[in-house]
Amino acid sequence: MTLGLQTLDYGIFLVYFLIVSGYGYWVYTHKGKQGGDSAKDFFLAEGSLTWWAIGASIIASNISAEQFIGMSGQAFQLGIAISVYELLGAIALLIVAVYFLPMYLKNDIYTMPQFLARRYDTRLATIMAVFWLFLYIFVNLTSIIYLGALSLEKMTGFGFMPCAVFLTSFAIVITLGGMKVIGYTDVIQVVCLIFGGLATTYLALDLLSERVGTGQGIMEGLGLIKQKADSHLHMIFEPGEYSVHDGRGGFIDAYNQLPGVMMFIIGGQFVNNLNYFGCNQYITQRALGADLNTARNGLLFASLLKMFMPLIVVLPGLAAYVLFQENADPAISGGITDSGIVKPDNAYPVLLNLLPTGLKGLAFAALTAAIVASLAGKANSISTIYMLDIHQKFFNKNLTENQTVRTGRIAIIVAFLIALMVSPLLRNFGQAFEYIQVYTGYISPGILSIFLLGFFWKKATANGALAAAVLSVALSAFIEFQFPAFPFLNRMGVVFWICSAVHAGISLAQGSGQNSPNAFALDRRWFAVTPTFRFGALGVVALFVLIYWLLW
Repeated sequence: MTLGLQTLDYGIFLVYFLIVSGYGYWVYTHKGKQGGDSAKDFFLAEGSLTWWAIGASIIASNISAEQFIGMSGQAFQLGIAISVYELLGAIALLIVAVYFLPMYLKNDIYTMPQFLARRYDTRLATIMAVFWLFLYIFVNLTSIIYLGALSLEKMTGFGFMPCAVFLTSFAIVITLGGMKVIGYTDVIQVVCLIFGGLATTYLALDLLSERVGTGQGIMEGLGLIKQKADSHLHMIFEPGEYSVHDGRGGFIDAYNQLPGVMMFIIGGQFVNNLNYFGCNQYITQRALGADLNTARNGLLFASLLKMFMPLIVVLPGLAAYVLFQENADPAISGGITDSGIVKPDNAYPVLLNLLPTGLKGLAFAALTAAIVASLAGKANSISTIYMLDIHQKFFNKNLTENQTVRTGRIAIIVAFLIALMVSPLLRNFGQAFEYIQVYTGYISPGILSIFLLGFFWKKATANGALAAAVLSVALSAFIEFQFPAFPFLNRMGVVFWICSAVHAGISLAQGSGQNSPNAFALDRRWFAVTPTFRFGALGVVALFVLIYWLLW
């Protein structure tokens, strides 16, 4: 294995860098300056993003180091079953498009705390705004920088911090241009990550064929995965069925990570995905500046792309697992093992180092595109929540448009600097993707309960919602520490139902069965979709069912 990129690799990456930076600058000067520095334009790109830009931006922001590194690592650890996050994410996007988007757009909602303030009260909105800021900075932004820098460190041979500083600096440049620049440059980013990711998958399977088989190509590589990693080719686990590396030097029951059909029956996976795609400023912000049909078509496009993401982020992890198990290359064995501990998160970056010169540069560009797009989108959401839901309410209510944008840019830089300083601490965790899911799962059940009841049940009250938010964290922590063997996805489902029951009970007791004065109006016509959307959605659902039927 040759550590580091060659001149051709750097040349390919430089072309990518210049294209993205140049296009971003063109968008900013030709589109972003129309009408001046409008705050709504900076944060939402109101009325400017097309359906394909919205869909591409959602995927570019969603698919990042968590997937390339973290999910490939969990594919190495657990197998193809980890695809459930991508596949069910596609279904969640459809649900959000049909039922959540109308509630936001018809009520002029631009941020998640704004929804809470209008539907419940400012007390809950402020509490959740502060929580979201901490979550986005200390869990999401930090983990993306950590995983991204880790992968670049493995690929280039540069140290962790120089790689982290490079990614952060690149992302800051893109983010400071506002949502319009982010949205349109994400189109280039998603093209890079898809084609570069597919090229990496192709070469990983070809490498597997060469090192373990007879060198007949990618179909033989797929056959070798089926032949030598059958335990990694099942979508549903049973308790005690498989033990897998935990990333800390021990083993863990695979069921604890993905608890079979129970994660669907109890609803943990639905809670996780509906909260992420429907109640998350980071994702919904792309659609909140468009009209309903454009936004829906954008989410449909993102859903279709999402169904094919396992080809990019899961198959390389499976190929790396077989290469590791067969001890096909000392570089793989040595790279994935760190001080005698098997580190699944090392699988993808180590695999990239086996790519030939030139293609390694393409993979480097694809990975960087995914990381930078996610960092930019996350930072813009942090700035949006801070400015619209905290700064303008508590520090300065009379900011001009230019002052709002300028302060928003300062908030972006501060958020990046905090995340950059905290990111090295994540080395203490075994599996970064698991870290993200577990700790966002503390509040996800409560948030989803608050949003669903707030949307569709007119009797929901602010005190009931506040109780659900507090109980979500407390109950999640109690279950995790008292019952550590209880799968965290099942925990999310259980906590969601308890929070919903408590939310409903307090609301009924407080409101004496009367509708809340803050309840939103509902019109069934809002949820009607076009024939094109219906046809595309049925195609996504059919593909989901087919995959589970074939790989149960």
